[in-house]
Parts: sequence; C-alpha cells; structure tokens
Amino acid sequence: MDNQEKNKHRFSGPLRTFAVVGILLSAAALMALGAGSTLKKAEAAMPVQQVKKDSVTSVKAFQQVYRVLMSPRCMNCHPAGDVPLQGEDSHLHAMLPKRGLDGKGVTAMKCMNCHQPTNTPGKNTPPGDPNWHLPPANMKMVFQGRSAYELAKQLLDPKQNGNKDLKKLIAHADDGLVKAGWNPGEGRALPPLTHAEFKKAWITWLNTGAYAPKDK
Repeated sequence: MDNQEKNKHRFSGPLRTFAVVGILLSAAALMALGAGSTLKKAEAAMPVQQVKKDSVTSVKAFQQVYRVLMSPRCMNCHPAGDVPLQGEDSHLHAMLPKRGLDGKGVTAMKCMNCHQPTNTPGKNTPPGDPNWHLPPANMKMVFQGRSAYELAKQLLDPKQNGNKDLKKLIAHADDGLVKAGWNPGEGRALPPLTHAEFKKAWITWLNTGAYAPKDK
C-alpha cells in the first residue's frame, strides 16, 4: 500500500465523523432558528390578556377617555353628518366638504387639497397629517352626540370600529391621526389629557373589562 492509500485510510474515519457532527450541528442550528421564528410569530398572534376585570376602575378610566374623545380635536373628525366640524365650538366646516365613500372627500374637494402632510404654518391654518381623512361612509364612527355609554359600546363593536379586536384597539391609541390631535397647529386647544394620560386610561379601560358607564 503506497503512502497515498495509507493517508486515505488514516483520515477517512475522523473526517467522516467530523462531517457527520458538522451536519448535525447545522441542522440543530437551523431548527433553533426556525423555532425562534415560530415563537415570535406565535407571540405576535397572541391576544392581549385582560389584567383583571374591574368595573369600577374600567368605568373611571373610560370617563377620562370620553373627555378626550368629546373634545374638538377628536369630535371634529367624527361628526354625526357627512361634513366635518371645525373650531373650538365644533361648528360645520366653513367650506362644507363632504365625507365621500373613503372619508377623503369627493370630486375636487379632497381633504388633502388643504390638509397637507404637516401643519400649515400660521395661526388657525389647516392642520396636517399624511393620512388626513374622516372615517369612511360605511363605518362613520360617530362621536358627536354620543353618550359615554353609547360611545363605549360603539368603540367595542367590530362592525362599527373598523373590525378591531382588543389588541388592535389598544394599538390604535398610537395611530398617527389619533396622535395628531396633540399637534393641532397654532391657535387650537389641546385635548384635556396628555397623549400619555389618554393612552394609559384607554388601555386601563380595555384591560379591566371595557365596561361602559351607565347613562344617567
């Protein structure tokens, strides 16, 4: 047997072992990555858990939420009719724009014609946001004229709230257009709570049972 044959037999065993071990380790690593990815997907799909049902805490929290939702910064974009409201007294929009099917206006009277991606400089000029609009015609989500009980029930109804479950409702507190209420432009009053206070009350209301205050 020549030297080449000797070397072949000398190292074939150890090399084969190393190769098998390497394959097994690679497979284990891939399985671990797959498991991690699956776990992340499962965690993302997990529903938000209620902390503890507590009707007193829940109702108190919604009363704070209601103060914000009934302020001009929120209610002006949630009118009972198809014309948005404006001003601190929530009067009909001076230009009488209409909601339209998608909530973004009709024909040449589109919301974004005046409401730009950012606030227009100057006092009482049009506020802005990249997604400025009213709720769509098939889900108007009216705040104007709603009692605390009526509005709480409406907010929880997927047929009226944009098909939102508990998890999506909680996430909605950080929606860009919602947060725009705290950046209304010069000359406009802010909501009665800070956004952080509103978000805390909103999540507390939902996580403690989402109870609706009884109408007096």
